Amino acid sequence: MTITLHSVVEGRPVKDYLGVVVGEAILGANIFKDLFGAIRDVVGGRSGAYEQEMGKARDIAFDEMEAKARAMGADGIIGIDIDYEVVGQNGSMMMVSVSGTAVKFK
Repeated sequence: MTITLHSVVEGRPVKDYLGVVVGEAILGANIFKDLFGAIRDVVGGRSGAYEQEMGKARDIAFDEMEAKARAMGADGIIGIDIDYEVVGQNGSMMMVSVSGTAVKFK
């Protein structure tokens, strides 16, 4: 399946627009990751634990969106938008939301 942020795929004109598809993932960070993330914030540097969790959430959201598109008979998703949010009490959870338009190419 072709997945792109662009609204046009060179050499693959769109035959049918099937509708918007969305994938979402919300993951909580446990207390130890929060503690190490806070320490890292004080001393500087990157938080590998948070980066890993964000990567997992992004993969889950993309997989969910692609599964929905396949169920609609799509062979591509164009115009993808990726959003990251911190949610929950005291920002204790991370959310990744992806959306795009499911299409059938000619």
